[in-house]
This record gives sequence, C-alpha cells and structure tokens, in this order.
Amino acid sequence: MVREENKTDVKVHKKGKKALVVIAVIVLVAVALVFSYKAHMHYDIEPHEFYDIETIAKEGRSYDSFSTVYMTGDISPDGLRAAYEALGVDLQGKVAVKLSTGEAGNPNHLAPELIKDLVQSVDGTIVECNTAYSGSKRAETAMHMQVAKDHGFTDIADVDIMDAGGYMVIPVEDGKHLSENWVGQDLEKYDSMLVLTHFKGHPMGGYGGALKNISIGVASREGKVRIHSGGLLTKPTITFGALITNQDVFTESMAEAAKSVFDYEGRGERIVFVSVMNHMSVDCDCVAEPAAVDMHDIGILASLDPVALDQACIDQVFLAQDSASLQERILSRNGLHILTHAEEIGFGNRAYELVSLD
Repeated sequence: MVREENKTDVKVHKKGKKALVVIAVIVLVAVALVFSYKAHMHYDIEPHEFYDIETIAKEGRSYDSFSTVYMTGDISPDGLRAAYEALGVDLQGKVAVKLSTGEAGNPNHLAPELIKDLVQSVDGTIVECNTAYSGSKRAETAMHMQVAKDHGFTDIADVDIMDAGGYMVIPVEDGKHLSENWVGQDLEKYDSMLVLTHFKGHPMGGYGGALKNISIGVASREGKVRIHSGGLLTKPTITFGALITNQDVFTESMAEAAKSVFDYEGRGERIVFVSVMNHMSVDCDCVAEPAAVDMHDIGILASLDPVALDQACIDQVFLAQDSASLQERILSRNGLHILTHAEEIGFGNRAYELVSLD
C-alpha cells in the first residue's frame, strides 16, 4: 500500500514538473515575442529642420535641387485661384479634383464655398475613394455619397467615388515595400488632376498633406490596407495592419504610393497641388469628433512638387507660435519620415524656394 502511494506521489510530482516546464516555456516565448514586437515597432523620431533655401544657405547645409512653392495669406476663393494660377499649368481634358469629403460630424474639411469657383473653372469632378477603417460612414459608396452631399460638395460639382466598382493596379517604381498600388478604378477616366488638400494633423501619419491625399486618398479600400500594412494585407479594416506594421514602414509605403500616382499622371505633367492651411486640428478630417482647433489659420500654398509643398506647410507650422500641439503630433508619429523616404526614392525635393503672392 505504501509503495502504491509512493508511486502515485512520484507521478504527481513528474506531472507537476512537466506543467512547470510548459509554463516556463510559454512565459519565455511570450517575453521573447513582446521584446521582438517592441523591436519591430520601434522607430527613431526625426527632428524638424527648415528646408527653405534661404535657411539652408544660412546654416551651411547643401541640397541637390529645389522646387518652387507659392504662398498667399488670403484664404478666400480669390486667394485659392491666385495660388493655382501661379503654377502656370492649364489642366487638360477631364479633370479630377482630389480632396477629402470629411467624415460625418467633422467640421474642418475644405468648405465648398471656398473651392467652388476654382473647381468649376476647371470643370472638375470631385473624386474620392471609400475608407477602410471601422466606424466610418464613408466606408460604403452610398453612405459616402450621402456625407459628400451633407457637406455640400454635390452642390458645387459632380462627385465620383472612384473605387465604387473596384480597383485598378498601377506600378510602383523603386519601392522598398510596394511594387504596385491599388487605386480606385475610375482614376483611368480622368486626364489630369487638381489636388486640393486641407493640411492638418493626423492620428496615425502625424500630418495629412498632399502626399497623403494622393496615396491613401486615391487608394481603394483594399489599397489603403496594403499601404497601411506595407504591402502585407489587402482586406479592410486597417486596424490590424496598424498593429503589426512599423510606423516607418507605413509612412514609407505612403510615399511610394504617392509617387506611383504622380508617375501615373505623366510623371507630374498632369497633376498640380494646392494646400489650404486653415482649421488645423491635430486630427484629420477623417475623424468624426476631432480635437479642437487651437492654432490660427496660415494661408494657401501651391506647388508642382508635393514633397516640397508638404515640407513648406510643415515649416509654416513650426514657425507658428501657437502650434505646439500640432508640432507634437507630427513629431510623435515621426511624420517627417515620409518626406525623407520620398527623396530617397527620387520623388520630389524637400528643399524649396517660397514665393509670396501677397
């Protein structure tokens, strides 16, 4: 009887040891995964530097080439038209006007009354693509069109949700993460593009400028997920992709997607960029309940180079005395990295000459 009890004790003891070993292995694997995940998701914050050529020269820095950015402090239909006309480009054929229609409940999107004259002067069609994040009322075409109507855009021009019928594939040249970009299939209907951007902060990218407008903004729902995940995923929503994708991979993929659209438009011959710096929250127009606007309006900037344009807008933010929250948002998401990568892949210049229209 004693021997049988001893045997039972031994078995229980062995089972206990095995259980402890299994638990220890699980813990070690979990710890390794946590450290691996942290290492994978780590990114270094790039500091802000001014890239106008006057400051670059004063600081003794160098640049290979620069682009021209025009600026006016007149945020009005006349100011918008002046910024566009300064570019000296007559957009031909059927013109797509790319902007954000804004999430339902967001008041900060471009005002239809501000852009109406310019949009109608080029006989433009306002174009958008459906969103790929959970909770959006613009994730499906019918609701997206309703939001566009509610926000007044259908009153000033035709509106085309370009991926309503699916996507088309355009190539990405010199991409590190993307070899192709899935854009709204109706893009092929248009001969040229006017990119009207409301510059602001962004909860994921740090800021939303011209580059985001033609990357995430022109991508189909599936294309948005591919950009957010560095080419790994294709199915909405973007939430899971954001959890597994390094921030720099995301912003680099945005730069690559933006370049593909720029290249598609005749390597920039059929596309122009105008950005409005007003009603700037740290959150983008895609947020239903954005953080309050806590800085003053700045003006309208325009360029044929979206990289230089975004850099100039960012520099204006860092010149503003009341922009601490937006500066923090840009830097905390390493938002400047999209500009670094754009230059690395031969897309645009960060260096620019700022020409006042006032």
